[in-house]
Amino acid sequence: MTVAEGKLKVILGYAAGVGKTFRMLEEGQALRAEGRDVVVGYFEPHGRRDTIAKTEGLETVPRKIISYRDRPFEEMDTEAILDRRPEICLVDEFPHTNVPGTPRAKRWEDVLMLLEAGIDVITTMNIQHLESLNDQVREVSGIQVRETVPDWVLKRANDIVFVDLTPGALLNRLDRGVVYAPEKAQRAKENFFKEPTLAALREMALRQTAHEVDLRQQASPKEHERILIHITDSPSAVGLIRRGRRVADYLRADCFAVTVIPGPGLTSLPIEEREALDRHLDFARKLHIDTRILDAENAAEALVAFARTNGISQIFLSKPQRPKLRFLAAKQLLAMQVLRAACGIQVTVVADRQA
Repeated sequence: MTVAEGKLKVILGYAAGVGKTFRMLEEGQALRAEGRDVVVGYFEPHGRRDTIAKTEGLETVPRKIISYRDRPFEEMDTEAILDRRPEICLVDEFPHTNVPGTPRAKRWEDVLMLLEAGIDVITTMNIQHLESLNDQVREVSGIQVRETVPDWVLKRANDIVFVDLTPGALLNRLDRGVVYAPEKAQRAKENFFKEPTLAALREMALRQTAHEVDLRQQASPKEHERILIHITDSPSAVGLIRRGRRVADYLRADCFAVTVIPGPGLTSLPIEEREALDRHLDFARKLHIDTRILDAENAAEALVAFARTNGISQIFLSKPQRPKLRFLAAKQLLAMQVLRAACGIQVTVVADRQA
């Protein structure tokens, strides 16, 4: 008998301390009071007494101890939860990276396993961990977030709840020692916990929540919208992929990542270029983008021909930062060739923000 997939609820915030975990446990307690079978799969207390108090009476599945570099680490025991088979599982810190030696690399992969087994999951995450916003978060905060959740995973959520708190109120909580211990609170103030940064992250979270609600209210996608992202070996390709994926999500469009090489496959390229293209194509696949490799001497002609054959409505290209260099000038020439040839197709040339 086929098991119906579990439902995913994501409690979204914009920074530590806004109340995501408290809200998750509060919902768990309310469901338990209704007679539902609820367990805590993973909970990170951070020494917050009010939050810890919310676990009283909730069954907690013991964590698994993993030894790594002669040190013990505690991770969520997904297999134990599957054996227990609760109706609902509460899982804190959705974007968490598991320690090497666990069966899966990311906690969100563990959650997908629970969902596939028919277990409903309520989980928590902050907006800065959404993959497509990674570049924007780095711009507003100066910090490169390493732990990310692909957008397609968030889109699997049946319900997204935004826990809001003004930046001023959050900073007040930080000063009172509610969020972190004093030493850690001071470090936080030097990083994410600056009022302009918090305000920008809060705006991102509000926009993302509104977008997710809008997606769930739309009857059907715009089938005519299809996006092509031109992939090169340049480091700027990663940001371009995120930008194209995010636009495709907003338009509910199909998305293609296309690279053009003048030879029979990637093996004909120099090793550094080949490895970079492999990384970028693999990154695109992880974001659920359809990847293609075209064999052609003229990249502009090949891209436009592919666009016309596949009904592409928008093409995304990288804009080089310093065209005085010869190899960058060639890439700029490519952008101009595509712009001239792609009549009737919207072409977006994106600057490398990191550069």
